[in-house]
Amino acid sequence: MIEVIPFASLGRFDNEWLAARYHFSFANYRHRERDGLGPLLVWNDDTIQPGTGFPRHGHRDMEIITYVREGAITHEDHLGNVGRTEAGDVQVMSAGKGILHAEFNKEAEPARIFQIWIMPDAEGHKPRWETKAFPKGEAAGRLVVLASGREGDGDKGALAINQDAALLGATLPAGTTVTHAIGQGRQAYLVVARGTVRVNGTQVGERDGAVVSGESAIAIEAVGEAELLIADLP
Repeated sequence: MIEVIPFASLGRFDNEWLAARYHFSFANYRHRERDGLGPLLVWNDDTIQPGTGFPRHGHRDMEIITYVREGAITHEDHLGNVGRTEAGDVQVMSAGKGILHAEFNKEAEPARIFQIWIMPDAEGHKPRWETKAFPKGEAAGRLVVLASGREGDGDKGALAINQDAALLGATLPAGTTVTHAIGQGRQAYLVVARGTVRVNGTQVGERDGAVVSGESAIAIEAVGEAELLIADLP
């Protein structure tokens, strides 16, 4: 089953520097039918204005993945990590037993990001932060594992998370089809960052989400040039 979650139906928050859209219940937005999917609790679609961002604050026991769609984001934390993640690249922050961090857009243009929170497999992991540049043009037309806690995915260059889940991404030329196998008893959440795709024949538009359940595999066809992410979940 493919259940499309239209972008227009997402929860929303807007102020002078942040435009946030919530795929699942978050902060003051509550949707009784969208309280996450398995260990995936949060998928926020954020636009952050130049020179602004999230001042230092704390998290614990959460795997927080940030995918930058446009612009760049700069991270700093109490562990001494400082880094910049630009469009198409990914950062992972394992909050573990506790981390204090800030995220700012220090660029001249808005930053557009997906922020994804996944519940870890246990409490009290060691906190850490990593960022990685992923292949761009040479990876067009195939799925790339961006972050994962599944066995063997670290050998493919994926950033590590503490959960039996994976985040995959793809940029697809128009007319390209890629497939993704979904293990028995597993599910997935797909979000289109750019363009329009068909998932097992069901159309999913730009910034829409799609819940995938009861499918052994999905075939994703790019209607035009497209960019997408898939969270593969227990």
